[in-house]
Amino acid sequence: MQDMLTHLEKLRRDAAECALIRDLATDMRKRELFSKLAEHLTALAAEVEETINAARKEDQVI
Repeated sequence: MQDMLTHLEKLRRDAAECALIRDLATDMRKRELFSKLAEHLTALAAEVEETINAARKEDQVI
């Protein structure tokens, strides 16, 4: 479980970094690219978080 939490934190950090780069970019193509990356990483983080929450619920049932 700890490894999943570590990956979740990394995904969130990477998404935040991409959003920062997007906000600082002056080139429109670079801005669009980092916007898509931030959105994708945020979605991945949400999926990992859902998996973690589901696993925690399963552990409580047993």
